[in-house]
Amino acid sequence: MTTYFPTKPLLLAMAIALPAHAAVSPEQANKLGQSLTPVGAEMQGNADGSIPAWNGGLAQSEERYTNPFADEQPLFVITADNVDQYADRLSPGQLALFKRYPDSFRMPVYPTHRTAAYPESVYTKARKNAEQTELTDGGNGLSNFDETLAFPIPQNGLEVIWNHITRYRGGALERTFVQVPVQANGAFTPIRINEKMSWPEYLKDQGKNDQDNILFYFVQQVEAPARLTGEVLLVHETLNQIKQSRQAWTYNAGQRRVRRAPQIAYDAPGTASDGQRTTDNLDIFNGAPDRYEWNLVGKQELYIPYNSFNLADRELSYDDLLKPGHLNPDHTRYELHRVWKVEATLKDGERHIYGKRVFYIDEDSWQIAIADHYDTRGELWRVAEGHAFPYRDALIPWYSAEALYDLQSGRYLVGSLTNEEGKGFDFNQRFKYNDFTPQAIRRLGR
Repeated sequence: MTTYFPTKPLLLAMAIALPAHAAVSPEQANKLGQSLTPVGAEMQGNADGSIPAWNGGLAQSEERYTNPFADEQPLFVITADNVDQYADRLSPGQLALFKRYPDSFRMPVYPTHRTAAYPESVYTKARKNAEQTELTDGGNGLSNFDETLAFPIPQNGLEVIWNHITRYRGGALERTFVQVPVQANGAFTPIRINEKMSWPEYLKDQGKNDQDNILFYFVQQVEAPARLTGEVLLVHETLNQIKQSRQAWTYNAGQRRVRRAPQIAYDAPGTASDGQRTTDNLDIFNGAPDRYEWNLVGKQELYIPYNSFNLADRELSYDDLLKPGHLNPDHTRYELHRVWKVEATLKDGERHIYGKRVFYIDEDSWQIAIADHYDTRGELWRVAEGHAFPYRDALIPWYSAEALYDLQSGRYLVGSLTNEEGKGFDFNQRFKYNDFTPQAIRRLGR
């Protein structure tokens, strides 16, 4: 697989080999909006033009689901028969999917469009963070951090993964989606989930509580099927989880009690996932990074799921999308993009079901596009694909689907689907602190 590093000026700014704990200089930060995009991607395209220059991203529009590329046809389709021609632009996990499903898995590759765009306020904060945000406590916390995109000019693997963790997702939102564990034969039962999230800066009563170490507040409630309803999860996600661990509570409908839930972290089974994901698999990766050593390998060009308007089509049903083994490739879209490659290796003495994880992070949005998960024996186990979707009404790059494929069992899990769920994502919500308390989830559970 071909891995390359950015141009010499950017490479000098990265100092990849050593974990840096200092913000970049004003001279380096001045590259943002010049040779780098406002969030730190390379402004220019690649040598042959197959990746264009970034020109501001997709313009804001209230037509969230209108596909601006509906008339495009694939440039080519990668199949098990021709995959060797493209192997240097695929991850080991993607290659393994072709081997696991040679007759059905394919990747239609379309022209590349760098649609990622954020509100101007995000660019302002990224510029500010570039000069002032620093890693603390061995990289497990942040100091002098302002809300979003901590390290637009990252200097090591930890800073890259912190960009995924702290990327902008609207400030406050409510979303209703389905998470679907799909069996090897294609059988599935959709699980409808409602989630509410708010970053402290967006609470109606911000500043009334001690929020210095809070990244965001989160409430998750299963709404269907009936056998899973009544369970509610509350999380106060902390920035520095060594200084103050993630605070979590659950409401149990059968017991009618709220309990502290310190186990809701790391490799604990994810909510209603049929054991097919860990807690830190949600959003492909979330939570504390302290159990892994993080190595920034460099940058490379990779075929990744992108501009997934077809997958988000409101006219499609879950039966249309979910097939044995993997998502229906009739509705997926892949493009060539530059990604940061970061390897996370389990530290000696630490415990996790994943001994190694390799993340490929889109340079324009800072969200993980592909993740290859290895077990503690070093065997490739699970492959995650984040099907990028620009919520252009709010200028928020996120996912229209998160797929996690189990290469061993043939099962897979898909989250964030909203095709049959009405509005799905609502970025116009504003909450109070009292909406994220143990008393609040007791009321929800009832």
